[in-house]
Amino acid sequence: MDISLNDLRVKQVVNIYDGKSLGHICDAIFDENYGKLLGFVVPGIKKFSNFFKSSNDVFIPYQNICKIGIDVILVELIPTNIAQASSQPTPPTIQSQTITATNYKST
Repeated sequence: MDISLNDLRVKQVVNIYDGKSLGHICDAIFDENYGKLLGFVVPGIKKFSNFFKSSNDVFIPYQNICKIGIDVILVELIPTNIAQASSQPTPPTIQSQTITATNYKST
């Protein structure tokens, strides 16, 4: 099944670990050497006190994507790692990582 990034961006991303919505995909990360999809990026969690500040984005590795449905994308992430990913400048674990345009490097 072929699907475009534009089609994926309108789908809600839901964590099956706790049922919470993570928002919508804002970017996709590919391996530049092989063209392989490494994962998706969703906007980081914003706190009310940081409403006007940009938060770090959350990287969802490809292996954590469980199912892409008609109107939802199911992923499995541990919630504590999601909170860490949106508040720390460095990646906490492989299950959720902080990705910014300036610090992402392909491995």
